[in-house]
Amino acid sequence: MRKKGELVSDHTYEDRLAIREALQQFGRLNRPVAQLSDDSDLFAVGFTSHATVNVMLAIEDALDIEFPDELLNRSTFASIDSLAGAVQLSRGQL
Repeated sequence: MRKKGELVSDHTYEDRLAIREALQQFGRLNRPVAQLSDDSDLFAVGFTSHATVNVMLAIEDALDIEFPDELLNRSTFASIDSLAGAVQLSRGQL
């Protein structure tokens, strides 16, 4: 059984790097991605619904995954942590 917050430690470095690269390239954020923590609220730094589509496509391409329809919601794209969790769910790892 996992403890609350333990999920974060399971995410791979490569997943988070791909997420950060996608956000840097397509996120249109008003702060550099390097200044954000993994739990920073992406919408608070300018992330938009339009940008989420481009970021999602870049992550799917980079990591060879496809986000299932049930993960296509605002909470999935709220932070790097939530995106990393969605990547693992997309792989069936959770």
